[in-house]
Amino acid sequence: MKLPVIKGFDEDAFNKYLKNAGWLMFGKALSLIVNLLIARYLGPILFGDLSFGLSLVAILAAVGALGLDTFIIREIIQEPAKRDEILGTSLWLRLAANALLIPIAVGVYLISHQLTPNPGEPLTLLVGLLALASFFKSFNVIDAYFQSQVQSKYVVQVQNIGLIITSVVKIVIITLNLPLIYIVFAYVLDGFILAAGLIIIYQKRGLNIFNWHFNKERARFLLKKSSPLILSAVMVTIYMKIDIVMLKSIGSKAVGIYSAAQNLSEAWYFIPIAIVTSVFPALLNARKTDLDRYQKRLGNLYDLLIYISLPVALFISFFASDIIHIIYRGKYDGAGPMLSIHIWSGIFVFLGTASSQFLVAEGYTKISFYRTAAGALINIGLNFWLIPKYAGVGASIATLIACFVSTFYLLLIRKTRGQGIMMLKSLFLVTAFQKIFKR
Repeated sequence: MKLPVIKGFDEDAFNKYLKNAGWLMFGKALSLIVNLLIARYLGPILFGDLSFGLSLVAILAAVGALGLDTFIIREIIQEPAKRDEILGTSLWLRLAANALLIPIAVGVYLISHQLTPNPGEPLTLLVGLLALASFFKSFNVIDAYFQSQVQSKYVVQVQNIGLIITSVVKIVIITLNLPLIYIVFAYVLDGFILAAGLIIIYQKRGLNIFNWHFNKERARFLLKKSSPLILSAVMVTIYMKIDIVMLKSIGSKAVGIYSAAQNLSEAWYFIPIAIVTSVFPALLNARKTDLDRYQKRLGNLYDLLIYISLPVALFISFFASDIIHIIYRGKYDGAGPMLSIHIWSGIFVFLGTASSQFLVAEGYTKISFYRTAAGALINIGLNFWLIPKYAGVGASIATLIACFVSTFYLLLIRKTRGQGIMMLKSLFLVTAFQKIFKR
């Protein structure tokens, strides 16, 4: 039976948005397998060093993104004739920001290394190279363009090609028993291939990156609008990654064991991102044409994410220790209790990812910042308290509480309380039972 057609939006269009989510599956699965192989190969100490470097750079790289992705999509949809100006301005802003972040990342590491009680081996080169890999993400503005055209499949194809190449490189490195630094170079190669691939696919679609140009007024406008999202992205990354950085004070082995659990817990976080990214243009269109339909689609989106995340959390929490032992072949057995706690954070990450798009669509960027700031501050405070007592288990508890607070912060604000209640209904399966009993 066909769904009723809305003016300017129909079933075929919505299916088109949803189909784009499927393109990420292969790439993410391959990435997970390779990361597990790397963890097995390196062992807890070296894997802890790599995880620490990736987390430190990720926190700083959140600044380099400048919070522009969603605004690039919105601006191109609203002003398609200004495409080259929007993309050119965004690219130059990101290139400048990410270039500055390379020496800043090294400087921050050197300071933290001096202040850490158990610093371990110097990781200066590792941090610098990972920051260089992050520099190439400046070209993700091209990804934002394809998202605005609901053509994410082209970007995912490029990502998968690059991922296959670098996965083969990493497997060769493991097979040849090469040092950790070679794996770090593979991350740099991954960033370079993705940037080059995005440029090539953009050109092959009949477009020309050399037509892009920088506009000062556009830059001021974009930075003004996105500044709350810059801070918000930093806060999101802090409360997702700060636990690893703070665990380094206990030692690289503690970081490695916790990271083994965290990687499995977060391996499926691409699912809400893929779904939400794919349906975001549909939500914007529905908001323009039918507000009731818009709210209904948001509610259905929350329900869908709960249906996916809740069963997985239940299953993994019961069998976490067995899963860790089987996957890592006994090298990370202490990670089981951490995984059984950390996996529940995914439920709130799923809901938070979806509600973030609601905040952007409604222009509530300050609220987006406030809620992520609350989560980040709570996570940092809890980590200071729990990590010295319980190490990785304490970090897992801190992350879970922080994710819950950040997601349901919307209940505290009058104009977003309706979304918070909608998410609560989905979480406690209220809407699911309502649908069942209506039949």
